Parts: sequence; structure tokens; C-alpha cells
Amino acid sequence: MSTAAANSTDTPARADAAIQGDLLRSARFRMEREQHWRRLDALVTRAEKQGAASLSYDDARDLAAEYRQAMNSLSVARDISLDRALLAYLESLCSRAYLVVYAPQETLAGLTRRLLLHGIPQAVRRSALPLFIGFLALALGAVAGYRLFMDDPGWFYTFVPPDLADQRTPDASAAWLRSTIYGNEHHDADGLTTFASFLFSHNTRIAILIFALGVFLSVPAFALTFYNGLVLGAFFGMFARRGLGFDLFAWLSIHGVTELAAIAIACAGGARLGLAILLPGLRTRREALRHQAHDAVKLVILAGLMLIVAAFIEGFLRQLVQAPAWRLAIGWGTGALWAAWLLFAGRPAKAAVKTPARPSP
Repeated sequence: MSTAAANSTDTPARADAAIQGDLLRSARFRMEREQHWRRLDALVTRAEKQGAASLSYDDARDLAAEYRQAMNSLSVARDISLDRALLAYLESLCSRAYLVVYAPQETLAGLTRRLLLHGIPQAVRRSALPLFIGFLALALGAVAGYRLFMDDPGWFYTFVPPDLADQRTPDASAAWLRSTIYGNEHHDADGLTTFASFLFSHNTRIAILIFALGVFLSVPAFALTFYNGLVLGAFFGMFARRGLGFDLFAWLSIHGVTELAAIAIACAGGARLGLAILLPGLRTRREALRHQAHDAVKLVILAGLMLIVAAFIEGFLRQLVQAPAWRLAIGWGTGALWAAWLLFAGRPAKAAVKTPARPSP
């Protein structure tokens, strides 16, 4: 037999031997370390289900040691293992262990507390310009709606949808308009609950729409908030013409301070997104949008919380409290509480300045 023929015969044999050798090494590698992987898997699973605090001192020590060993095993397995399922298992196990070992461990209650005490108030204080845009849109709309109505009451039918007017129109008598403010003093609980649910869902849809439209350079969000101001101004003008301006102001204050502020804050959240696209600064527009989205989402969460409170007040307290003075006190008192929370919560404590002691003479 020639040398070439012998080499051609030996090549498949050597290849088979090499494959068999790799398989043996891979099997030996898995057999030597599988017990540690199972131990790590059990510890990670317990921490995922019960929290890292459920681990004893010995378990936590073993978790860290087994995690380091699993990372070493993964590095070796990528070089020698022919078992793709084993590689996938180790990668998944190491990723889960990393989150348990290094990710911040925080409960849902702790996360909510941090959001309320720090995240939302700080986001509001960083949003001076967007908040100015939101409240300006609402105020300009209210002034414009009031002035237009006073010049021509026909504008009321342009601004206010019929289902929202609910027979409160410029043609209604002063007695009828007054009855819509102070009438229906006795309400059943089921009716109030249904009314509060309707108001919350309606106002939430408006706030979400305003926020979502903000990404289009803030203009649609500003316009929709301005329109809500037009409705408000037209309504106030109609009651003011009948000598009921103060009564309507008190009627609106009990829930409107919170509700209208929520709408303006939702507009501010949308304005942050629009300003990120319009004025990205040194960032790309995508990076600016991602950066601004953190505070924008916190603003819309705040708007949602305020709308929940406003729906409760409007659905229950406004119907049960009839005295204008109490309506004003509840409405503006609630507004003062919102302002105090958003202005002062989450501020870093001032470090005490120590005055050096004077040397004795």
C-alpha cells in the first residue's frame, strides 16, 4: 500500500478519535462540575422566589462562591464543550445569578416609596419649562374662552360638546344653572361610585392623549390643553353672566385644582418629549428622547395619581359638600398639599456646617 493511501485511510480515523476525545472531555467536564451548578441553581431559585434576605449567611457565601465558579466553567465550556444545550444552560444560570448577586434588591413597597418620596418630586422640580408650557396652555385657553364667550355667547356651542354641557347652556335660566351647582344634595352611594369611575376614566383618557401627543414637537399637546382651557373659560363666562361666578369658582375649586393641574402636568410630560426632539442639544434626538423619557413618565404617573384623587373628590365630596367656603378650603387645601409634597420631598439633607472652635486665649 502506498504512503498516500495509508494517510487517506488514517485521516478519518484520527478525526473520529479527536471527536471522541472532545466528547469525553466535555462529559468529564460536566460530571465534575454539575453538582456545583445544581447547588447554584437551587440558591438562585430560592432568592428569586423568596428574596435574597431569605438566604442564610452560609447560603449567601456559597452563592457568591458558586457564581464565580460557574463563570469560570462557562468560560471553559465555550472552548471545549460540544454541547450547545449545556452552554445555553450555563449562560442562563450565570445571568440569573448575576442579578441576584449584584442587582439592587428592592421590594415593590420600597420601589413605590422611593418613587413617591424622591423620583416624582425631583422630576417635577427638573421640569420647570415643560410645566410652564402646560399651565400656560391651560391659562391662555381659559382667558380666550372667557373673552370670546363674553363677546359672543354663540362661541359656547363651538367649544363645549353637547354631552359635556348637559343642558347647561347660555339659554338656561339663572335658577337652573344655580341648581346644577347646589342641587341634588342627596345621593346614593352606588350612583356616586359610578359617577366617580366615569370621571376618572374620562379624565385619564384626556391626560394620556395629551401626553402621547407631546412627542410631536409638543404642539398637539399644547393645543389640546389649550382647548380644555377654552371649555373652562366658556363655562365660567356663562355662569358669570348669571351672577354665579363665585359659586362656580368654588364648585370648580374643590376638584378642579387637582384635576386641571393633572392635565397641565400631563401636557408637561408630553412637552418634555417634544422638546427632546425639537431641542436635543449635544445629544442625538434618540438619545435626548430616551433621556427625557425618564422624567416624562414620572410626570404622567403623577398626573394619573392626581386624577384618581380628583375623581374621588368630584364624584363624592363635591356632591356632598355644598357650602362654597368648604369647597374652596378643600380644593385649595388639597392643592397646597400637592405643592408642599412636590416642592420639598426628596431634597438632600443639608450638611451641618461645623464652626471651628476658637483657641482659648
